[in-house]
Amino acid sequence: MERLYMFLLVALLLARVQAQEKGFISLDCGLSPNEQSPYTEPGTGLNFSSDSSFIQSGKIDRIDPKLESGYAKSKTSLRYFPDGDRNCFNLTVDQGTKYLIRVTSNYGNYDGLNSPPRFDLYIGPNFWVSVDLGLGKLVNDDGDKHDKREEIIHIPKSNSLDVCLVKTGSSTPIISSLELRSLPSDTYNISNNIMSSSLKLIQRLYLTQSKTVIRYPKDDLDRIWEPHFQPEWTQISTVRKVDNANSYLAPHDILMTAAIPANANEPLSFTKYLEFPNDNLHMYFHFAEVQALQANQTRRFTIFWNDRPIFRDLTPPYLNVFTVYTYPNPFLCQAGECLLEIKRTQISTLPPLLCAIEILAMQNLPQSETNEDDVSAMKNIKATYGLSRISWQGDPCVPRQFSWDGLICNDTNVSTPPRITSLNLSSSGLTGTIAPGIQNLINLQTLDLSNNNLTGKVPEFLANMKSLLFIDLRNNKLHGLIPRNLLVRSNAGLQLFVSYDTCLSSSCVQDKKFPMKFVALASSAVVVIAVVLTLFFLYRKKKRSSLGLPPMRVMSTSISGQSIETQRRRFTYSEVVEMTENFQNILGEGGFGIVYHGYLNGSEQVAVKVLSQSSSQGYKHFKAEVELLLRVHHVNLVSLVGYCDEGDHLALIYECMSNGDLKDHLSGKKGKSVLKWSTRLRIAVDAALGLEYLHCGCRPLIVHRDVKSTNILLDDQFMAKIADFGLSRSFLLGEESQASTVVAGTLGYLDPEYYSTCRLAETSDVYSFGILLLEIITNQHVIDHAREKAHITEWVAFVLKEGDISRIVDPNLHGEYNSPSVSRALELAMKCANPSSEKRPDMSQIITELKECITENSMKCIDDMDSSSSFELSSSFDTKVVPIAR
Repeated sequence: MERLYMFLLVALLLARVQAQEKGFISLDCGLSPNEQSPYTEPGTGLNFSSDSSFIQSGKIDRIDPKLESGYAKSKTSLRYFPDGDRNCFNLTVDQGTKYLIRVTSNYGNYDGLNSPPRFDLYIGPNFWVSVDLGLGKLVNDDGDKHDKREEIIHIPKSNSLDVCLVKTGSSTPIISSLELRSLPSDTYNISNNIMSSSLKLIQRLYLTQSKTVIRYPKDDLDRIWEPHFQPEWTQISTVRKVDNANSYLAPHDILMTAAIPANANEPLSFTKYLEFPNDNLHMYFHFAEVQALQANQTRRFTIFWNDRPIFRDLTPPYLNVFTVYTYPNPFLCQAGECLLEIKRTQISTLPPLLCAIEILAMQNLPQSETNEDDVSAMKNIKATYGLSRISWQGDPCVPRQFSWDGLICNDTNVSTPPRITSLNLSSSGLTGTIAPGIQNLINLQTLDLSNNNLTGKVPEFLANMKSLLFIDLRNNKLHGLIPRNLLVRSNAGLQLFVSYDTCLSSSCVQDKKFPMKFVALASSAVVVIAVVLTLFFLYRKKKRSSLGLPPMRVMSTSISGQSIETQRRRFTYSEVVEMTENFQNILGEGGFGIVYHGYLNGSEQVAVKVLSQSSSQGYKHFKAEVELLLRVHHVNLVSLVGYCDEGDHLALIYECMSNGDLKDHLSGKKGKSVLKWSTRLRIAVDAALGLEYLHCGCRPLIVHRDVKSTNILLDDQFMAKIADFGLSRSFLLGEESQASTVVAGTLGYLDPEYYSTCRLAETSDVYSFGILLLEIITNQHVIDHAREKAHITEWVAFVLKEGDISRIVDPNLHGEYNSPSVSRALELAMKCANPSSEKRPDMSQIITELKECITENSMKCIDDMDSSSSFELSSSFDTKVVPIAR
């Protein structure tokens, strides 16, 4: 009977622990596979498990053995991340449930370097906090042992939660434990405003002379309460149990003691200095009367925050918890100094008291997570092919600087979940069939699966993906006929590339078998036709030579591996004449030829660029532009509708950009209205997005080589698109980081490093973009010999030395601009136009900088630049290396 009683008692205790731990996740990060997992941590009784199934990267280690005695078991091991910029834990959670998330990092000199690291923590795609273990807590006097604990209260918007460590410098991020605790829904109110959806812990204190830290199991929610007491206070307490029956479930132990001012006539004062002085704070005050008052005694008080009353005439109940909090109105400290005072009222006979206080800061988490269906699809694709890329952690799309390799996403609006628009898994060692999960990426426009070992047939589902514009399946082991519906889509404009022997005609019928003799006859016919065509071209070439005409252009294989004739709609010359109404309306003129306005099908406006007979390299640029535009698709690149290649008649047909080019708007030609500063910034972002796609979203990468204001076209909504790809150059990153070319470009915009070395790289476009941005800011000619300094970079640097930024900004703006925004954009432009390519930012960094200043109302400059340092940077810029005309 006694054994049965003991068994039941143990079972009840175990059931109670399990019930209390429901909704808890406790990970010992870096727990060795040789150690027991899970295990029960002494002291707390919590069950900790290894983190190995929650993360795919990192290495494990232990703190210096001499220091282990000062820590709980879960803080003696650690996981560190020498590889990758972002490493993420992925946890399954309950969407809409409120969680306390706690990350503890204990350096413990695990690497013997005595150099505690600094890194950032992210919740999903959003920044949470910077962790500097060099500012951590010194545990004892045995050596430099730094640890730090960060907490946030957060409501996940899906059933998946990423907690990420992000490298910010040369040091290596580390983590010792990761803990999640579900909280009651009616505690710690969180605003529904998307910009303030979480609460970051600043401090959680109970006021006592004890040195004991209180947490689970005394706190059912496993909050960690640090003891705090000041010399000017006196402690009062009770031995009786205080009822904690409200939703916050403050532990009994913190309610049984309280602090009062030693001088009963003085306030109970508490001062806090914030690391981030602009934090908006919420405070939670926990009171309980721990003294039995006499009939003639009263305790009433008012809480003041920086001399402002926030709670009046409070009377804590005897042996009962009483919690007040500041939600929904947060408070801001004055210059980072927070002064809390609790003062007795005039009718109170006793001084004020306080048992415990929690201070939390509103944490902005503005960036929406990638669409949940897209995330699920990518996880499915990742699992299907067993991909373990270091970058494939956390949110696939955002932040953009950490997006997964091979993905391009539509992420222009932070409040809208990004969608994946391009998936490039070329040369990724893929085996098996084409993953069915791809069809769940319903916004996918570009799919590149080339250069792998994929087998099986081309799946029918590709034809049903309505957004797809480009599919590259070359250099795989696919077989069978192309699905009929996919061929129909291909003939309607979808770019489909395959490289195995199958039927590429919409006349193919998959189920019909042909006798071998018909196949032989067909093969013979093909040979005969080929011979006839060869003889015809030879005769035509000879005839053209005898007439003094340039040789006939034989259609060559394009970048994508097919004749350009088969890639997009080909128009006859008579159709071009008809759509331009016999070339009546001229839109502009360039080196290639004249651009005419036209109508396709009588309604769709198009721009028709017709090759001039005097253009010496016209066909070369024509072919280059067609081949490039056939394989690129981006909202900020001008779309190619079709082309004409008939005899001596060459023409390119584009979408019509009704607002013309940026140069005209800046110069005021043709009565164009003056562009506002916010519009100019938006145009700069659009152009940068287009260039980023060429540099990062294309394989092989593409360098435009002619970025300038006349090649930035504007639609009816002033969305900017890059045009004129006749000088563009494509080369593989794997070949060389740079490609040797004959120098080409426009004087003034030309990268001086490229000019002097003939070595082309994407940084050449960055230089040209910097000049373009200076044009946008100043509305000055790029080269003007009538100025003090002829080149725009020299002139800007010269004016900045005098410290007058107003002389630089376009006077047509009449001062209607945000000065910090202009300063930041100006500094960015000068960085881009640095003569040294190594000192230029990449297009992703440029986009981030521009977006931070996009408008005064929604995306202001986060930190106002110090004008003197800005001038110093700009004025020291070397502008002597400017290409001159050859």
